[in-house]
Amino acid sequence: MHYYAFLALVPFVRACTNPDSDSCASFMTNQAATASPFCATFTQSAVTATAALPAWATACSNKPSAISKECSCAFTGGGGATTTTKTTSTTLTTTTRTTTGSGGGATGSCSSPNYSLQGYGAGTTGGGSGSGTTVTSCSALTSAAANGGVITISGVLDGCGIIDLVSDTTVIGSGSRSGLTSGGLRVKRASNVILKNLYFHDPPEGKDLVEIQYSTQVWVDHCDFSTEGLTGDKDYYDGLLDITHGSDFVTVSWNKFHDHWKGSLVGHSDSNSGEDKGKLHITYHHNYFNNINSRLPSFRFGTGHVFSSCFENNPTSGINSRMGAQLLVEQNYFSSTKLAIVTDLDSDEDGYAVDRDNIFVDSTTRITQTGSLTPPYSYTLNPASCICSMVKSYAGLGVI
Repeated sequence: MHYYAFLALVPFVRACTNPDSDSCASFMTNQAATASPFCATFTQSAVTATAALPAWATACSNKPSAISKECSCAFTGGGGATTTTKTTSTTLTTTTRTTTGSGGGATGSCSSPNYSLQGYGAGTTGGGSGSGTTVTSCSALTSAAANGGVITISGVLDGCGIIDLVSDTTVIGSGSRSGLTSGGLRVKRASNVILKNLYFHDPPEGKDLVEIQYSTQVWVDHCDFSTEGLTGDKDYYDGLLDITHGSDFVTVSWNKFHDHWKGSLVGHSDSNSGEDKGKLHITYHHNYFNNINSRLPSFRFGTGHVFSSCFENNPTSGINSRMGAQLLVEQNYFSSTKLAIVTDLDSDEDGYAVDRDNIFVDSTTRITQTGSLTPPYSYTLNPASCICSMVKSYAGLGVI
């Protein structure tokens, strides 16, 4: 529990936000007579969501964690006040920073890609090895999807909407640019599904390009995900790839994610612990994230391993661990990515992260809780120093 008493204003406390740009911090600073009595008795653990919060809490997004943080930033001192015991690592550097650590998988050469299935999704076989069905229209794809097996999309199909896939299915794109625009794929209550070499651009309004829900054993490999970029309403499209509702054992590898507001969400709600705790084991490796505002990925509750990937020009946040999620982040290169690794953003409970052998250039981190994840599988790391050139060459479409 956290109790805060008002004695004096302080210029900076862990993770404090700028009152000139944040409405919650501004209220604490400019309306101290109102805020300080509340902060003096506020107990974060005693309230959830908007319950027991004053009307002015809308300035703090009605989040107890936001109020708790800004109370501690604005006011400090005795009166029974206690401070957080979390260990915070905050980096606000515009120079190169490399982290080092022990452990991890075997490190390979950046000139020798390993395209085999690694990580939590291991064992996924999809629709098998047969030639299956080739489709060239939305109606043909819808019919084939209902039967599963191996489905090859030839060309870019426009306006298919969201198409549901069944268990034991592989969908693969033909050549260097086949897939969907103004449409998407949903894996819902299914298992053993592979998506490979697919072009995904612009889902239907309010939808994801790929949705994985209530599903297990999924492999998303060598695909390209994008929309119109950081323009217009950020909520017009939803995510590029979202994994929710207790899905489990998924690997996301060798993909290019770019030009979008909300990248990849793992765990859709702070209140969904009943479905998600103990599940959402997801591996992201050898992916390229460029010009995406946030969620690269964002984890709630789950267990995530993010390794040997490249992050460039992402303005708001990168890898976000929250609601007790456990993440291992290793051998990645971050360039111009704000909050490249963060554990206290957007939710009422912080997450955990291990920062190992990553390179940060003009990028920031904010890790409040150090994690303890050791993946239960072997895997091939490639060095952060050359990973960007590697994934730009070997990730995405037309490679395999």
